[in-house]
Amino acid sequence: MKPVQDILNRIKWDREFGKGDFDIGYYDRVEDRILLVPFRKVQFPEENHFLFEIEDDEGVVHSIPFHRVREIYKNGERIWHRKTP
Repeated sequence: MKPVQDILNRIKWDREFGKGDFDIGYYDRVEDRILLVPFRKVQFPEENHFLFEIEDDEGVVHSIPFHRVREIYKNGERIWHRKTP
């Protein structure tokens, strides 16, 4: 299994592969479920290579560590998932 950072970097930097609509599914501990967020709404802070950030509807920025990413979808089809024990 490829590390999630490899897939995310490929989406960002590989022009051909990066065409399409991507969603990231991450585990939300409060809601105890996987939430999907469009890749276009994700920010990658330069100072921290272990997480991404999203802004909710109220304008609050949330930091999501990469280890909580469970799935990645391209055009509605799952292209990557983290195996769970």
